[in-house]
Formats: sequence, structure tokens, C-alpha cells
Amino acid sequence: MDDSDHHRAGFETYARTGAARRQLLAAVTPTDGTERVEPRRADGRVVATAIDADRPVPRYERTTVDGYAVRAGDTFGASERSPASLRVTDTVRAGTATRVHKGSELPAGADAVVPAEATDLTGGDLAVFEAVPEGRNVKAVGEDVAEGQRLFEPGRRLRPSDLGLVRAVGHGPVEVYDRPRTSVVPTGEGVVESDPATGETVETNGRTVAQYVERWGGEATRREVVSGGADAVRAAVERDLDHDVVVTIGGTSVGERDIVPDVVASLGEVFVHGVALAPGRSAALGAVDGTPVVMLPGPPVGCIVGAVQFLRPALAALGHASPAPHPTTEARLTRKVPSEPGVRTFARVTVEGDGEGTRTATPTRTEGAGALSSVALADGWVVVREEREGYAADEAVAVEEWEGCA
Repeated sequence: MDDSDHHRAGFETYARTGAARRQLLAAVTPTDGTERVEPRRADGRVVATAIDADRPVPRYERTTVDGYAVRAGDTFGASERSPASLRVTDTVRAGTATRVHKGSELPAGADAVVPAEATDLTGGDLAVFEAVPEGRNVKAVGEDVAEGQRLFEPGRRLRPSDLGLVRAVGHGPVEVYDRPRTSVVPTGEGVVESDPATGETVETNGRTVAQYVERWGGEATRREVVSGGADAVRAAVERDLDHDVVVTIGGTSVGERDIVPDVVASLGEVFVHGVALAPGRSAALGAVDGTPVVMLPGPPVGCIVGAVQFLRPALAALGHASPAPHPTTEARLTRKVPSEPGVRTFARVTVEGDGEGTRTATPTRTEGAGALSSVALADGWVVVREEREGYAADEAVAVEEWEGCA
């Protein structure tokens, strides 16, 4: 890593966010396991084997309006002043029409459909006020999807609409990649599962990160809080090296109790410790015996920012996919957002609209990594890139709605 990838302060060096992410992804080996699952269970899974249409859609000539199936030639010249006259029968032949409903199969002998509103039925006699060419108001076989058509290539993360199409073309179980198995190991002294006493803290980071892992396509194993020093942390990491990625939380800063990067380094390699990221500067990245280790800070917001910036793309790479871009909302800031040059800052904001398309973004907090409410009560965050010294009040910004994205 050259000097352009670092911002010097605090730690001996701070890696730029993009450079740190590239180093992590270079240590990722995509999973090679697959399984076949029914479409109803495949939402969010990543396609391993290309999916082709087993049958066309539609499978038959389908009417697209309510009306009357006819031979197009029988309506030639029809108009309001000079309607064509047809006899309504159960079959279509010269001079006759048959009542049809939207979506029904086109009767034999017909090649077009006259909309009901362009007709007038008196007894069994039908007056047609509109000429229709052959094929009008009819969907041809395979017009939506042809038989054998390639639908989805490997690497596609399946959505509910995709799975509806898979069922429509008659496809059975689909071959998908295994979800990356992810160990989530919170660390720290005085961190408890519930009912904290004075000086104790309820464990939230592990649960939060485990839920993100599931949302981002992984399979999370959340471990109990590890305390008791280097030996306990070492044992916890070694225990889970059979997973595709190990995530530790806490113990990454520079205090006496911040031992996690040193433990990982003793077992394998730490290639990043300290990132020019606010919040989340103390994040660390490494690998042990070929298993990536993502070491997230203990303060909740720094933990979440680090998870989004590093764990999310690592899970995508492990699962043969690419992380989707975050949805964004354009808004104008109600006040200034400061940022240190060379540091990528994530300013949490709330967004309000005036009902006429204009949106404003109000920062909830730009500093501090410990206020979980600044994320939970925000609508998204504004990313201030390294080359900026913040944004001025009333400046137009893009608000990343990162939490709603898989």
C-alpha cells in the first residue's frame, strides 16, 4: 500500500477505505458449495447455474381485452357510421364472433379481438364499430418469454419477481450457492445479554451484525460474548475458522484491553488496522488460515459503519454476487456537515419532504461512534468523501438509504 492509500493521524497510519476494502476482498475465496431449493425458498439466494425457460409465456394465444374474437378480415372497413355485422356463436368462422374475456385462450379460427366497447349486441347480432387488424388484442405464444430463453445468469441475486417468472416458465428447483457461513463474536468486559448492572452494557452489536449478515445473504452464527483476555479471544477465533468469515466486535482500539488485532496477528495476518473512516477508525482486517477476519469496533455506530463498508462486500464476494448500490434520496442540508480532509465521514440524517418534491436533510450527528440512536432514528447517512472538508448548509447531497438494501 503506498502513501496515497493512507491518512496519518492517531494510529501510525490510517488506510483509506477503498484500499482497505480491496485488501479484504483480495483475501476472499468465494464459496463453492451449492444446493437446489424450491423457488418459494430462493428469495435472496444467488444463482449458481443458469436458469432457462422450460416453456413459453404465454403458452397459448391469449386475449388481452374483454370483447369478441373474430376473423380480422370480417371487420374490414367497420366504423361508427358503417358497422360490420356479425353473428355471435360458440365458434369462429366467416361472419361470426365469439365472446371472450381478458386472458382467455383465443378460439380456433380467430386471429383478432374486438374490444367490447367497440361493439353493440342485439339479440345474437353483433354490430362492430372498429376495424381490427390480424393480431390486435392478442398475445402470441412466447411473446413474454420464449421457450429455452435464458432468464438469469449465475451471480444473480433472486428477487420475488424473479421467482414468479421462474414458476411461470415451469422451472422446478433452482441451483443456488450456499450462503456464506459467518461467525459473529462480540468481545468485551462487562457486556451482558440482559438486565445490566451498574457498569455493565447490554450486548447489541453481535445481534445487530448477525441480523445484517442474514439480510446480506449470509448465514450467521452469533456467539456469546468473549471476555477474559487473549487466550479466550484466540480460542474463539480458532474455533470458528471452519466458517467462511469470522467477525469480531470490540477490542480494536489502542487501549490495554484492545487485544483482538494482536491475537489475530499471532494466528495469521492483520493487513489493515486503522481506517480513515468516521466513525469506525479502529476497524481492522486480516485472515487466518485462509479465513477472512473482519474486526469491527465496539462503539455501535462505528461497528455498523464498518460492517457496511467491509463485511457487506465480503459476504457478497463470498457468495458470488456484487452488493447492490444503496438507494439514494436527493436533499438539501439544513445545516453544515463538517468533515476532516482525508477521512470518509458518515453523517446520519433525517429527511423531510414538503409534499412538492423538495426534501431537506437534517444531521442527527456527525461525530461520535457510540450513539446507536443516531442510526436507528435516522433515515440514512450522507457520505463525505476524503477529498471534501464537509458540506455547507443548503448544499445538495445524496442521502444513502443503506439499511433497506440487501
